Amino acid sequence: MGHIELRDLDDDDLDAVFEMMRDRPAVELAAFTSADPDDRSAFDAWIARQRDAEDVLYAVVTENGGFAGTAAVFSIDGDREVSFWIARHAWGRGVATAALRLLVSREPVRPLFARAATHNAGSIAVLEKAGFTEVSRNVAFAPGVGREVEEIVFTLVPALDGA
Repeated sequence: MGHIELRDLDDDDLDAVFEMMRDRPAVELAAFTSADPDDRSAFDAWIARQRDAEDVLYAVVTENGGFAGTAAVFSIDGDREVSFWIARHAWGRGVATAALRLLVSREPVRPLFARAATHNAGSIAVLEKAGFTEVSRNVAFAPGVGREVEEIVFTLVPALDGA
């Protein structure tokens, strides 16, 4: 793993983000994706909403200055939730764990929540390494695999000493 950083999303990043989010093996692991990952118009509308939303922190993950993925914090029903999507060329080297730790350090609100499909062992391991613990499971339709999938909900709470 090289040097990992988070930076603001640039217009120049949009093609790389779109290509990453339509990579079939990644879509199958993420499971809870758009209905059609190949629909560029839908992607452009979605990313525009993310960029315009005041409660969304959407960052590009870089490794040694090059594109390695994205990480985000957003609100759902009043809860703050994190998400990360790492490009396949950066899988398995600690990039996601480093990026998530950076993201968590920038978000002051606790508890934080995250979700992962139960078949996504890589994301589950990243969340656990970053201190997230399982709080519940549910089943929902996952467009990325075209069927219902069990999902784990994780949380990261403040340390007992308040740190």
